[in-house]
Amino acid sequence: MKQFEVTGNKDTRSGFGDGLHELGKTNPNVVALCADLTGSLKMNAFQNAFPDRFYQVGIAEANMMGLAAGMTIGGKIPFTGTFANFSTGRVYDQIRQSIAYSGKNVKICASHAGLTLGEDGATHQILEDIGMMMMLPHMTVINPCDYNQTKAATMAIAEHEGPVYLRFGRPKMPIFTPDNQKFEIGKALMLNEGTDVTIFATGHLVWEAIQAGHALAEKGIDAEIINIHTIKPLDEAAVIASAKKTGAVVTAEEHQILGGLGSAISQTISRECPTPIEFVGVKDSFGESGTPAQLMEKYGLSASNIVEAAEKAISKK
Repeated sequence: MKQFEVTGNKDTRSGFGDGLHELGKTNPNVVALCADLTGSLKMNAFQNAFPDRFYQVGIAEANMMGLAAGMTIGGKIPFTGTFANFSTGRVYDQIRQSIAYSGKNVKICASHAGLTLGEDGATHQILEDIGMMMMLPHMTVINPCDYNQTKAATMAIAEHEGPVYLRFGRPKMPIFTPDNQKFEIGKALMLNEGTDVTIFATGHLVWEAIQAGHALAEKGIDAEIINIHTIKPLDEAAVIASAKKTGAVVTAEEHQILGGLGSAISQTISRECPTPIEFVGVKDSFGESGTPAQLMEKYGLSASNIVEAAEKAISKK
């Protein structure tokens, strides 16, 4: 099992903030809109450096999406910022009708996603946002794993023509991907080659998958670990090749198992190469208040749950 060098711990929302600031220096068409959560979204640096390109719309998320859609007509590249719950559930109609339907070049940037929002509780812990965004035609869905990858993804989506949903989080996480990496939309990343089982992971669960890989190696199980940072468009070629190679699959995500990464992977392999598959994710439940670590453990999103799922998938070969 490959060893990964951890260069620090930082929240992925800071990767977004720093990436947005860098974009502001190089792309004058990039504008930012925020719904009264500038500090939480780490958009302060952009606001301070480019006040004429920053729009504080207040607690008016639906209006923010409409404004962003309109700005694209003038050639601007708007990045909207608020919590994932308010970026999707509260404004789904505006996203569908004003952005996705006509393929507007809006970047919907969503922080505090999943259970790791923590103590704010179930009303804020959206666990169905990936599925909601995946179902919209024209929408690209990206869920990076650490600070460096989130920064790179933020900068990459400015070059992509069309609507994008970029999902990131609140807690500090290990930084283990390269600094100044090139982010390629729609390209899965092989983290560890293996022969016994494939673990497809996204977002915060990529680090848990790596820890699970080490635990499996101690049991003599050789796990292939693939980072699916882009859930739509899915790198189907990489998924199919790995599933055929190992003959057993696990998906891991901080999201409902219905409608997220697991659904996308299972649709692909059931069509192309039916393979035993197990799902690590939230099982048709809302969250609750608690620390991120407590919630990840209670809702079955830890490395030990991935190990258990891997062993179960292997037993079905």
